[in-house]
Amino acid sequence: MAAKRVAVAMSGGVDSSVACLLLKRQGYDVVGLTMKLLPNPPSEDVVRAPCCTLEMAQDAMRICHSLGIPHYTINLVDEFAESVILPFVREYSMGRTPNPCLECNRVMKFGYLLHKARELGCKYIATGHYARVRHSSGPGSRALLLRGVDKAKDQSYALYPLTQDELDHALFPLGDLTKEEVRRIAREAGLRTAEKPESQEICFVPGTYREFLTEQGLKAEPGDIVDTSGKVLGRHVGLPFYTVGQRKGLGVAGGQPLYVVDLDLKRNVVVVGKRSEAYSMGCIVEDLNLIASERLTGPVSGTCMVRYRGKEVAATMEPHPDRPDKHDTAIIRFDTPEFAVTPGQSAVLYQGDYVYGGGVIAARLGPGA
Repeated sequence: MAAKRVAVAMSGGVDSSVACLLLKRQGYDVVGLTMKLLPNPPSEDVVRAPCCTLEMAQDAMRICHSLGIPHYTINLVDEFAESVILPFVREYSMGRTPNPCLECNRVMKFGYLLHKARELGCKYIATGHYARVRHSSGPGSRALLLRGVDKAKDQSYALYPLTQDELDHALFPLGDLTKEEVRRIAREAGLRTAEKPESQEICFVPGTYREFLTEQGLKAEPGDIVDTSGKVLGRHVGLPFYTVGQRKGLGVAGGQPLYVVDLDLKRNVVVVGKRSEAYSMGCIVEDLNLIASERLTGPVSGTCMVRYRGKEVAATMEPHPDRPDKHDTAIIRFDTPEFAVTPGQSAVLYQGDYVYGGGVIAARLGPGA
């Protein structure tokens, strides 16, 4: 493989366009790769997120051609359906609230796309993420993941599941730049994507997630809405249509605002309570992935984020005392209570700018835990 050959994941937006431009300027042998993740819409009336339209794919191709580099579109429709969409629906059916963008990064960009890049002779895969990779020195050197310099755009949270092998072969050319600097570079280079707005939607959910889950055949059983004392307050339309911390759309009234505190899958019950009852002192995480160390052998302190671009709280990650032989499970304890810790989301522990590691939230720890 050529040491300087790199495949850039091209979405047709300004970030991946500038990533491509910068790597070419740095002397890399660059190839542009665009993933086709969704089948062609049945009609023009179907609205797609901007990141998954034909126009975006064509913009990616045009950017590559303007820079004089090859561009390929890789059909991964079936793989995306199996690896991202089906688990998304499955998680909701289990009363959890998943973040499919993390799975897309892990499975699609740094799984299937990295494999394709290697078939094309590329040593690296690059994306337009605002994050940085550094390598520790000395024996047992590790690839370390850091926040992007632009704190408002930092995307390191969404990359915490990456393995050492994936980080060793990942390039993030925008990690040391701000968003405004990226747009300025694009404007000065005359890139057609310089002023393109960003996409914030889940690419495969054209309307509301409730409509999407129903279209996917998810069967939701109605049940009771109860308060934390067990008193029945009303009925819910199905656990998948609620999430921890939710206030609106509950259809029940109390003496004060009520929030979803828990989704009890076994009893098919939505538990609601006062805002103070929706706070947690920590959580149990599964599918633990550590970046800064090989194994969690004792308590590690830092700050924790329990949702993408959420606020951070001081926290400690430690091995689960009841599962000493299960190294992919841990407990994270917060120094101060955190609102709406949601199963299915991810909790990521930072030490300064460095991502120590994280995992998928399996359960929250109550206020007294």
